[in-house]
Amino acid sequence: QVQLVESGGGLVQAGGSLRLSCTVSGINFALNSMGWYRQAPGKQRDMVGSIGITGRTNYADSVKGRCTISRDNAKNTVFLQMNSLKPEDTAVYYCAAISSKVYWGQGTQVTVSS
Repeated sequence: QVQLVESGGGLVQAGGSLRLSCTVSGINFALNSMGWYRQAPGKQRDMVGSIGITGRTNYADSVKGRCTISRDNAKNTVFLQMNSLKPEDTAVYYCAAISSKVYWGQGTQVTVSS
C-alpha cells in the first residue's frame, strides 16, 4: 500500500516560515520524482515545485526565491521549506510521488495571516 503523509502545516503570520515534510512508504522513493502542489479554496491545484531523482529542482514563479525543496532518500522524505510567506500562499499543500504513476498525499493546511 502506497502512503504519502504530509506534515508541518499550520497557521503562520505573513513573513514567517514553515517547513513541510512528506514521508513516503510502499514505493521505491529514490526512483520517484517528488512534487509539491497547492490548492486554495475555489481554485485549481497548482504545482509549487518538484525535485527529480537526481536532486534537480524547479519552482513555480510565484514561489521562486522563497521556497526550497529537498529530499532525504534514506528517510523516504521530501521537504518544502517556505520563507517570507504571504497570505496568498494560504492553501492545502499536497505532495506527489511521480513515476509511471502519480500518488498523492492527503494534504496539509497552510494558513498565512496578514
